[in-house]
Amino acid sequence: MGLFPAQACAGNAATELQPLALTASWTGYLAVGIFVLAYLLVMGEELLHLRKSKPVLVAAGIIWGMIGYVYTQQGMPEQAEMAFKHNLLEYAELLLFLLVAMTYINAMEERQLFDALRAWMAGRGFSLRAVFWLTGCMAFFISPVADNLTTALLMGAVVMKVGGKERQFITLACINIVVAANAGGAFSPFGDITTLMVWQKEVVSFGQFFDLFIPSLVNFLVPAAIMSCFIDAKVPKAATEAVVTKRGAKRVVLLFILTISIAVCGHSLLGMPPVLGMMTGLGLLQFFGFYLRKTFSQDVAWARECAERENNGKSQVQLGNVVPFDVFSRIARAEWDTLLFFYGVVLCVGGLGFMGYLSLVSAAMYSHWDVTYANVAIGLLSSVVDNIPVMFAVLTMDPDMVLGQWLLVTLTAGVGGSLLSIGSAAGVALMGQARGSYTFLSHLKWTPVIALGYAASILVHLWLNAATFH
Repeated sequence: MGLFPAQACAGNAATELQPLALTASWTGYLAVGIFVLAYLLVMGEELLHLRKSKPVLVAAGIIWGMIGYVYTQQGMPEQAEMAFKHNLLEYAELLLFLLVAMTYINAMEERQLFDALRAWMAGRGFSLRAVFWLTGCMAFFISPVADNLTTALLMGAVVMKVGGKERQFITLACINIVVAANAGGAFSPFGDITTLMVWQKEVVSFGQFFDLFIPSLVNFLVPAAIMSCFIDAKVPKAATEAVVTKRGAKRVVLLFILTISIAVCGHSLLGMPPVLGMMTGLGLLQFFGFYLRKTFSQDVAWARECAERENNGKSQVQLGNVVPFDVFSRIARAEWDTLLFFYGVVLCVGGLGFMGYLSLVSAAMYSHWDVTYANVAIGLLSSVVDNIPVMFAVLTMDPDMVLGQWLLVTLTAGVGGSLLSIGSAAGVALMGQARGSYTFLSHLKWTPVIALGYAASILVHLWLNAATFH
């Protein structure tokens, strides 16, 4: 499910704690049924107008409540508690990571950076179709360096500002960004936690990951080329005005880049979770906000004096509505429904993994199926279940596979989450950011097109990297 800051997974906890096998018990069957029901309600969000966080929050509580009951009856309550805390820690890292990314996005929006970018694109004559391709390409090439989640949020903010009320454009552009961000992260060891896990396992060397560049590019280009035909080639009319960014806008962007750099370097060089770098960056943003507040009065006075000297009435009116920058107001504007939805997903999947379902599915596929089919199925599974515990289960089994097959499962686990909006962190985050325009059902309508890209990328890998299968 895209990039999760937590490196551990439910399967890891299960391995260390040697949990009870509940896959053939009434508890396991009931847990699966509750999980499926919760996802059905999430899928019907657009029709039911029921926020997606509600069903998964309740489902997570029931699943872990049943686990706690069974382990208490067996005299093993500590194991259930430790497993729950492990999954809670995974969510806590994800929550803080997402919160910082959303805060920076909201801060840049408050400084009118995206308004200015929208006006610049319109001034350059970029049509909606051009913006569609531009944001998709940027998402594809940024996500291998940053992460697909932050990349999607950043590009999504641009699309929302440029699109305005063009719902069809926003929907297709968001789908394109999700596909591009997930595809871009698949050919880099740092692009996704799953690729990092494979690299650390030493089944694929650093340079060998780049054999997946062209298959990943095909995965992005095939659906993008089809979807672009359904986007008008007109320049958005609402974006023709000149926009001046507020003081400190560019410095907020630099701080965001610095924050991402700290997170990436701290993780790759020091082995620390990326959330440490993100929270450090939040502290830097707070210091900058403090500076803006302290210098606010003199800056407004200087701007007002310039406006009066130039007899600029419009600027004088705008200055009367200016308020100091407040970082906590940006935190409050984070998409909390999305953050709570992630809690439910992580805890539900963690509970099912602790019961043994993920290991059971992985073992069944690699024991009874052709290895190529199994690796393709891993990608399909990752469109519903977090790809981190799925990949961990595969690495734990350590099936006897050649390099080409390890590259294949790395590719499918990375891009398979694009098939559904709930299949990747990028998709879930954009559902919150583009509420009403980008939903589960709107993404599902284009799943066959995305599946064409998924199949094409696999075929290109099998053909282009045929030498790695021997």
